[in-house]
Amino acid sequence: MGGNRVLTVKRRLALVGILVAGAVPAGVPAATADTGAADVAAVAAVEWGPCTEDTQAMLPAETAGQYSCGTYRVPIDHDNAALGTIDLALLRRAADEPGRRIGSLFLNPGGPGGPGRTMPIAAESFLEPRVLDRFDVVGFDPRGVGESAPLRCFTTGEDSSEVFSRAVHVPQTLREISDTLATFRDYGGFCERNAGSLLRHMSTKDVARDLDLLRAAVGDAKLNYVGFSYGTLLGATYANMYPENTRALVLDGNVDPELRTGDGLRYDRERARGFEYALDAFLDACKRAAPRCAFGEGSPRQKFDELLRRVREKPVKLPDGTKVDLSTLVNGVGGALYSPGAFTGLAEDLQKVYGVAVPSANTKLTALTGRDIGTLLNPPSNVRHDVRPDSAYTGHDSYFAVNCSDKSFRHTQDRLPVLAGEWERKSPVFGRYQAFADPAGCPVWPGGTDAYRGPWNGETEQPVLVIGNYYDPATQYRFAERMADQLGHARLLSVDAFGHCILGDSDGVDKAVGDYLVNLTVPPPGQVYEPNERPFAAGPS
Repeated sequence: MGGNRVLTVKRRLALVGILVAGAVPAGVPAATADTGAADVAAVAAVEWGPCTEDTQAMLPAETAGQYSCGTYRVPIDHDNAALGTIDLALLRRAADEPGRRIGSLFLNPGGPGGPGRTMPIAAESFLEPRVLDRFDVVGFDPRGVGESAPLRCFTTGEDSSEVFSRAVHVPQTLREISDTLATFRDYGGFCERNAGSLLRHMSTKDVARDLDLLRAAVGDAKLNYVGFSYGTLLGATYANMYPENTRALVLDGNVDPELRTGDGLRYDRERARGFEYALDAFLDACKRAAPRCAFGEGSPRQKFDELLRRVREKPVKLPDGTKVDLSTLVNGVGGALYSPGAFTGLAEDLQKVYGVAVPSANTKLTALTGRDIGTLLNPPSNVRHDVRPDSAYTGHDSYFAVNCSDKSFRHTQDRLPVLAGEWERKSPVFGRYQAFADPAGCPVWPGGTDAYRGPWNGETEQPVLVIGNYYDPATQYRFAERMADQLGHARLLSVDAFGHCILGDSDGVDKAVGDYLVNLTVPPPGQVYEPNERPFAAGPS
């Protein structure tokens, strides 16, 4: 979903001090709030200090001294200070060569709703050493996420569990459809009652305005940024709201910003098709890789379609009693398509389940248990486990708060059964799955709609670097092409790769990104990059 894995039912249906009017808190520009850029001289600087013990325990021992933490205060409503403020949680990894420091590099992991505060801890896994030499790497939890005033619709875990207990990923029967739609309505009701004023100020536009304050608060005249998945929308929004304050933006796993914010229904329908395309490519690659691919014997496409038909009619029971139903299959396959490293395990699990579903496959599976298909199974967590009765609800509900603010939906919830049927006919595996996510929840969501919806062609001084994998399931390659076309100044990096996002998994892409961030050198147009590894242990590309 822009997220980095398929969401659980709860996550899919989801995850401050008050000012006297006219007062100006620390961290908020002294100038009147508007969409104008923040001035470094007009905002308070971030006050960095030691991290909490929990965070310190996560830091690599050899570089722990380079990390510091802080919070930064921003308005709930950038146009109305009377609503109060929230504090954004930050973590910084100082540049390895501070004497040659270029500035700060902000990171966003996507989601929406992904906490980004601790991303700098893993930065060396996707950023070249020369980037870490020259930049302070800064992670932050966006508003309503993680440790940044988490948006919470429930006051107890029990309420949350009760609301989500009836929903399923891929509802088929009238009862399942009715219960799932009712879940969204109940969810919205809890959010309306409990989430407070932040609920209506969770759009990407709001986050981009926060990011501009943070950019100024760390002393940078211009923004350096790497965003993944939904984070590409944040980057594109910033580039168009503040083109004059943009130095270097890297967008990996791109959305189509114009379609996402202009026609949410069509956008999600095309997302379903993107998953179908990635699945087709996976099955083709599996056939070519046989016998390294366990599902490759015969026709993987025909076998998968047969398995899909059988679980749609009736859940497949494994010898230990584990059930694989339609939701399990679709959710598990969709999740595995995000990571090529999971392809071997997915193929093995599909073959095992196929052997049970189709006895003529002659596969010996007498000892098969649910533990043997770990790649495919993704059961929802038991929110009651080790939780006392009436315990506090500790999750956050930013996913729908952001998406339902940004996306434009014009349908009512009662159209969902028809829409789901239409989408399923065109995208047999993932159409219904996508229909019962945002298109089912947003029509009854109580949040705000003040989003940035273009134009998208703002002229930044340097081109924005747009990266797209050919077989990305969540943000199909066509979206990257559109992002590059819509932005006023962009360069597209195409990658002949599976999976969602590529930084850290392609030396060629990593080098191009390093050249760009450090030297503002833009790679030549038309070049196609390769991943470091191909699926099914085929060896380096």
